[in-house]
Amino acid sequence: MSNTPAIDLSAIPAEQRAAVLMLMEKVATLTQITKRQEYLIAELNHALYGKRSEKLTADERQLAFEDLSIALSEVEEAKGKCADKEAEVRTRNKLAPKRTIGNLPDVLPRIEEIIEPDSLICPCGCGIMHKIGEDRSERLDIVPAQLRVIVSVRPKYACRICTDGVVQAPARSHLIMGGLPTEATIAHVLVSKYADHLPLYRQSQILARAGLDLHRAVLADWVG
Repeated sequence: MSNTPAIDLSAIPAEQRAAVLMLMEKVATLTQITKRQEYLIAELNHALYGKRSEKLTADERQLAFEDLSIALSEVEEAKGKCADKEAEVRTRNKLAPKRTIGNLPDVLPRIEEIIEPDSLICPCGCGIMHKIGEDRSERLDIVPAQLRVIVSVRPKYACRICTDGVVQAPARSHLIMGGLPTEATIAHVLVSKYADHLPLYRQSQILARAGLDLHRAVLADWVG
């Protein structure tokens, strides 16, 4: 059983969560296939090169090879299902997106800027003019990825009268114990590498432009 803490999917942005789940499922499938192949190789080596006293008879070898053949077929079938699922995801992602012409999605946050005239005094001198309407236009704005530091503070409490001990909340478990990245950071690196095909050295360069010196070897340690 793995000692790796479970990933807190709620901490991962929604648009990246599906890709992370797909990668986790793929890793689990490939791990099972690898273990199965290791077992088959061990069985084959035993049948061919085992000690004389442990070697199988011709009939036993034939049965063993038949079992191995069936097991190999199961492994190939599992690989095929994994490949089919990946192809299905790729096909779904390649569907032509709807073009947005003049209408931006309502889910995007809106930041309004009100542009007032230089003066509201009526040119004829009648006084202050009153608002009778407005014109609105929308433009798509992109805010570059923002790096931030999550500071976890665990206050310590003790009674001033007695000395029964100190109370403090336990530290939260992390995907990388004692490491710098949050779960969302690791998810971003994984999605950028595998879904967006952005190699780690390029991600390192992008982070450097934001003032963060992280060598690609460090990123590699984070994502395995």
